[in-house]
Amino acid sequence: MTEWHFYEPAAGHRLPHDPLNAIVAPRPIGWISTVSATGQRNLAPYSFFNLFGYRPPLIGFASTGWKDSVANVEATGEFVWNLATRSQAEAVNASSATTDQDEFALAGVETAPSRLVAPPRVAASPVAFECKLTQLIRLETKEGRALDQWLVMGEAVGIHIDTAMLEGGIYQTARARPISRGGGPADYFETREDALFKIHRPG
Repeated sequence: MTEWHFYEPAAGHRLPHDPLNAIVAPRPIGWISTVSATGQRNLAPYSFFNLFGYRPPLIGFASTGWKDSVANVEATGEFVWNLATRSQAEAVNASSATTDQDEFALAGVETAPSRLVAPPRVAASPVAFECKLTQLIRLETKEGRALDQWLVMGEAVGIHIDTAMLEGGIYQTARARPISRGGGPADYFETREDALFKIHRPG
């Protein structure tokens, strides 16, 4: 017989570490590059991130607190999502530091120019989406109370793909060795070819 640990989040989880981000995991990483209105560069990872539509391609990331990434996107209307890979994991982590410094320089990350937006790309990332802001939403509780949490939605207006990631014109997900965020203070996962299985849609 299954024994259940039940809790109401408003009353606390009663566990050593909040299980929420270990359950909804692994989560893709929004490695977001922005520039401020004065040209200051910023690079930061967000694990509350995903793709929300095909046409147009819409992606979004959520920030707890009004951080530089959110402020920069509000000011300029632009950002770049960079695919975080296993070889870049330490740089991704380093760029999460709370600092007034340029995170590209702090994490030792080389840049490449974007074509349609001002923020630079991470040069070593095999995929980058150049995005224009579509919505900036302050999140709320079920009672309508405003939270210090912000959802940034953007339309990818330009997409860069390293052609080495393509085979017969089809993007090979595992070839880039993308990383995702797990639970706890330090868990990450790598997408590998040996984890692949295929199921075709019915009909």
